[in-house]
Amino acid sequence: MRTPLRLLPLSVGIAFALPALADEKPLNWDLCPAQEVLPAFREAPPADPELAQSRNEQPTDIEGDELSGTETTPQYQGNVALVRGDQFLGTDQLRFDTESGRYVAEGNVRYQDSGIRIVADRAEGSQDDDSHVITNIRYQLVDRRGNGGADSISMRGPVGQMYHSTYSTCDPDQRAWELRAQRIDVDNDEGFGVARNAVLRMGRFPVLYVPWIKFPVDDRRRTGLLYPSVSTSGRNGFDYRQPIYLNLAPNYDATLTPRIMTKRGLMLDTEFRYLYEGGRGILEGGYMPNDDLRDRDRGRFEFRGYHNIDRHWQARASLGWVSDDRFVEDFSNRLAGVSASYLQSTAGVYGSGQHWSAGAMAEYYQLTDYTLNDGHLPYGRLPRLYANWQQPLGRWLDAGIYAEAVRFEHAERPGGSRLDLKPYISARLGGPAWYATPTLAWRFTGYQLDQDLADQQDGERNPTRSLPVASVDAGMYFDRETSWDGERFLHTLEPRLFYLYAPYRDQDGLPLFDTRPFTFSWGQLFRDNRYSGADRQTDANQLTIALSTRLIRQEDGREKLSASLGQIRYFEDSRVLAPGETPVAQGKSAWVADANYMINDRWNLGASYQWDPKFRREDLASIRARYLWPDDGVVNLTYRYRRDLLEQADFSFLYPINPTWSLVGRYYHSISDDKLLEAIAGVQWDSCCLAVRAMARRYVRNREGDLDNALQVEFVLKGLGSAGQDTERSLRRAILGYHRDDLYLVPPSNTTPDPDDYDPNLIP
Repeated sequence: MRTPLRLLPLSVGIAFALPALADEKPLNWDLCPAQEVLPAFREAPPADPELAQSRNEQPTDIEGDELSGTETTPQYQGNVALVRGDQFLGTDQLRFDTESGRYVAEGNVRYQDSGIRIVADRAEGSQDDDSHVITNIRYQLVDRRGNGGADSISMRGPVGQMYHSTYSTCDPDQRAWELRAQRIDVDNDEGFGVARNAVLRMGRFPVLYVPWIKFPVDDRRRTGLLYPSVSTSGRNGFDYRQPIYLNLAPNYDATLTPRIMTKRGLMLDTEFRYLYEGGRGILEGGYMPNDDLRDRDRGRFEFRGYHNIDRHWQARASLGWVSDDRFVEDFSNRLAGVSASYLQSTAGVYGSGQHWSAGAMAEYYQLTDYTLNDGHLPYGRLPRLYANWQQPLGRWLDAGIYAEAVRFEHAERPGGSRLDLKPYISARLGGPAWYATPTLAWRFTGYQLDQDLADQQDGERNPTRSLPVASVDAGMYFDRETSWDGERFLHTLEPRLFYLYAPYRDQDGLPLFDTRPFTFSWGQLFRDNRYSGADRQTDANQLTIALSTRLIRQEDGREKLSASLGQIRYFEDSRVLAPGETPVAQGKSAWVADANYMINDRWNLGASYQWDPKFRREDLASIRARYLWPDDGVVNLTYRYRRDLLEQADFSFLYPINPTWSLVGRYYHSISDDKLLEAIAGVQWDSCCLAVRAMARRYVRNREGDLDNALQVEFVLKGLGSAGQDTERSLRRAILGYHRDDLYLVPPSNTTPDPDDYDPNLIP
């Protein structure tokens, strides 16, 4: 029959009261048993989001084995079941007064909806004033892990109280941790709860007591405390951070983080975030009144944001500042644009269309290396204007131009302005198995130099350079089907030729603002200039000969083997040089080889090699090996060598001893200096609802080679949060494949990203 009785809003009061503090990081529940604490009730309707949304508009159906009493005071007995939408309430006995609105449900009270299941001894209340009292409760969350209980719940409208309540994501017979509270007050209209005398227990032992804490019970953001971070290191001593979240408005907020370091003192970090329809941004800062180790005030500032002007144009900025050149070393800040030596700040307006891209920007550098002086900083580009245009001309031709105008400034060196123009025309020739792309360009570069710089450059304030640059890029594709060890593969053979010609122009009178030779690599075989900037344009009469081959598994498209080999043949000596550069003589360049071999789905080998036949020496060698253990384990072994620069070995691993225990480690060593660069040793313990990570780290912390020690411990209470240092971030940086998804985020070894590339569809 249909009845006006409304089902109790139990899930609103319980489902968010204790688990509201839960951390939203992805969690591994693989170790959790399949059984449920409270199995689904057979009489309950299946979980359905549409039924949950429309439950308030639907009537309540009620059934029972026996109906007695009167029309105004009906009594149901035996297998009583009330259903409304996705809600179900079952009990042994139900008495209801239709005039006063009072009800009593006794014996095996059961409730279920899309978010929670509950069993209780008794429920009573009044429908008219929306008041309810439920006693001796056990519950299980359905849409997220979590279970617990309470002695009683008292609710009146949107306000309720829970007495002697518990919450955990562990099974009741294996309580690795549990959160208990003497009383929790919940206000669903305001969206917050207050827990009094809350105790976090690890096993049988209490580890944290909070006499009073306020927390949100829905998706609305609330001002309050976030999880603290605790660590210790030889550099800072005991390090404690306590974030305080400030919900200022729906579209902006702030976080204050007082930080205590026993060896340094008190520091305050801040973060302000804003968001609006056309953009967003983050403003960060930090200030330490007096650093006991440096005996001075310390601080930092950072801003990252963008604004969409229209569908073609966007303004964006990445700005940074630190108080001194040791700040990055001392506090290990992840500042955007920071390198080992300087902090880069940029701001500009960037645009892109079907056939064009353009921008106007400013760029500034600040020194962050105390072993250098400002004279080592790059020139600031204040401002830089650039434009690219490329337009198809019919079916076979493309025409375009690259243009750039820059003003270079430096605190300790004279500067100047530079205009660089490079119009070109290119033909697109090819068929299904071949291509040929001849390109003819003309490059003009002109300067207006400061007088001091002109005096250093033979007194010429307006030097220029103009020359043609011609190239032909051609290749073919051969493929055949083959089989190997019973598997079908597509075998490709891809020869490629690249001819480059540029006549010699004397460029000794031109300054060097932002130009340096590229590191010789596979990508350098196919460039029309071996320099990174416009201050030098190489003269060239050379031919690149290259060959690549691949074995592609037909079943899933994965590469079993890929190998590439290439070399440049110089028909003339190259006369254009940058200061300190080794001349490029007629003859053959070093051979460049790169190969990757997937032994099986677990073993992967890779190698890069450069051999100079002219001097009979190796210029570069790199060997990479990776093994994927079952259960997400990984081992990485890498050897790197570059002549006269470095020789390093790197070994890292994540070894799962069993589903619960695993070991992590890294040993990063400089062979040429016979010096440790970084060593990590750690252990991880994982269970259904609790994970603990502990690691010791020894690493080089500055350019002087000083070593520092750190001990990091993190407790992850799954479904509640984590306490301690963020060890996961450190391990993901040190061990490639610590998360399997990271293996697929590594760019190909032969690609070099262009910092000026911009796609308006990829909003930062």
